[in-house]
Amino acid sequence: MPVVATKHITADELLMMGDIGRCELMYGEIVMMSPAGAEHGMVAARFSRFLADFVEQNDLGVVFAAETGFVLERDPDVVRAPDTSFVRKNRIAGKLTEKYFDGAPDLAVEVNSPGDTRKEVAGKVNMWLARGTAVVWVADPPTMTVVIHHVGQEPLKLTASDEIKNEPLLPGFVLPLAKVFRLP
Repeated sequence: MPVVATKHITADELLMMGDIGRCELMYGEIVMMSPAGAEHGMVAARFSRFLADFVEQNDLGVVFAAETGFVLERDPDVVRAPDTSFVRKNRIAGKLTEKYFDGAPDLAVEVNSPGDTRKEVAGKVNMWLARGTAVVWVADPPTMTVVIHHVGQEPLKLTASDEIKNEPLLPGFVLPLAKVFRLP
């Protein structure tokens, strides 16, 4: 039986497609995703707000909103989009472009969605860390927990009564998780 080869999409081609819906590029193939739910969106927005305020006040770099694409591999291309991300100032050479960010963020925040499996979440975390991300925060809104992953360290699980603090990337940053998970 003949094998049919499919053409892989590049990061640049994906970008030029415009608004085709929420997706990522995995080894040249588009992976479509459902829009995030309300709880997911609230938690992701709060992480973005608290991080952006701190990063801007301390001139540390740039915080990116959900769905900002990061090119993690080329040929075939991988473009992932965390729910919130941070890139240190020294990695942003001059002005940002309209293209996806070339490379991994220094911090990636992933907020679990109802359909996410443990295997999928672990795969995302491992990919971020293997491609240069220093720390990944995985928030789980139903359990009001955040698991912090650093390269070469055991994950640290925090609850809504804990604080994210002592993060080497963000000296002086303290975030009580109750502020992230509280209802309006």
